[in-house]
Amino acid sequence: MRHFPIFLDLRGRRVVLAGGGDAALAKLRLILKTEAKITVFAHDPAPEITAWEADGKLRLVRRAFAPGDALCAALAYAATEDDAEDARIATLARADGALTNIVDNLDGSQFITPAIVDRDPVTVAIGTEGAAPVLARKIKADLEAALPPALGLLARIGKSFRSAVEALPMGRKRRDFWQAYYFKAGPEALAKEGENGVERALGDLLIDHITAQERKGHVALVGAGPGDPELLTLKARKLLDEADVVIHDRLVAPEILELARREATLLNVGKQGFGPSTRQEDIGALMVEHARTGAQVVRLKSGDPGVYGRLDEELDALDENGIGWSIIPGITAANAAAAQLGQSLTKRGRNSAMRFLTGHDVKGFAEHDWRNLTKPGQVAAIYMGAKGARFIQGRMLMHGASPDTPVTAVENASRADARIIESTLATLPADIDAARTTGPVILMLGLAPREAAAALPQLQEELA
Repeated sequence: MRHFPIFLDLRGRRVVLAGGGDAALAKLRLILKTEAKITVFAHDPAPEITAWEADGKLRLVRRAFAPGDALCAALAYAATEDDAEDARIATLARADGALTNIVDNLDGSQFITPAIVDRDPVTVAIGTEGAAPVLARKIKADLEAALPPALGLLARIGKSFRSAVEALPMGRKRRDFWQAYYFKAGPEALAKEGENGVERALGDLLIDHITAQERKGHVALVGAGPGDPELLTLKARKLLDEADVVIHDRLVAPEILELARREATLLNVGKQGFGPSTRQEDIGALMVEHARTGAQVVRLKSGDPGVYGRLDEELDALDENGIGWSIIPGITAANAAAAQLGQSLTKRGRNSAMRFLTGHDVKGFAEHDWRNLTKPGQVAAIYMGAKGARFIQGRMLMHGASPDTPVTAVENASRADARIIESTLATLPADIDAARTTGPVILMLGLAPREAAAALPQLQEELA
């Protein structure tokens, strides 16, 4: 992030702008929305600028920008649309101590003005580091359509009521109040009774929340999916946005953790096969500890919480302590990996069943019904199988599997940095070692990438 987004208080502060044409007008329309004291320097200003001067909205100086003109100014805009003149203005303004912006010159500017969605006092700023203005405009248009014009009025009324809401304790009680106001009570009252109705609704709502019983702590065991944030369920996103505490696995993608509220407490309880791990008892204790304080806890698990997520042990810990819970399923890695390969997990004439297996458990490498797995057409998703690749290869070959049996390793399934490692039983351990994987890997036994699978019958025919 090159440009750090902030909201600057311009109430009563100087903003200077040099220029009188279209570029100057575009910036002034935005700056005039603030409470800044604006001075414009222009030999030949556009009619709109002279009209704004006549209305007392700005001060107009009909000459070129000179040394000292930006003294005590918070911001200075160079908008003459002449590169050499704009550079001169920016140099002088910086010498006077102002932050400078040269319109349409990213590298010459100390700050940039984002695209803005204005629902005063609700303001949404959209920036793309100058890389994609057309994208910023599209996002702005979408937000303009999504945010009702009345949102600003609701926010202004709510702002005047903030001191009264201090009767509620900080934290969740206040958040619940404001959520009920902005998303239910406020819009309903405005639609039925107008502005006066909103003020009455705020008072009634505050009394309801002051007298309401404390909300009990709760733990939602949420599937984070395989890593792509767009594969999260709507319910999972909603719970992340509301959570006080997020207790997450090591494999949960950073992009998904970014969706949690900024004020939420994030606790990493990651486990690593054959490596450092948080004890399961400690995870249970953490969930109970935070839920007992009344917190809304999200236990965020990679993939689906019910697939090799030790879900039952965590539910037992919550039940033993009388903590309420809910389960929100997620897309498991096997689904994402099969999609990455362009394959289905089941196929008529090939396999009517498929298996979810683990490469290792708490005792070490896991044993399975290897003989049945060697039958033609078998498909299995082997979780946590990369480190046990040699063990799996040995067991399968020992029970009669063909060395040519396809096994595809998928690293970081569904993510932008996903990798497909095409292999067979004969070369599986060597291929995984050569790939030097660092992310989560799932082995898809019996499945090759779609193109390779389509070429296999022809290749076998040629070899015959």
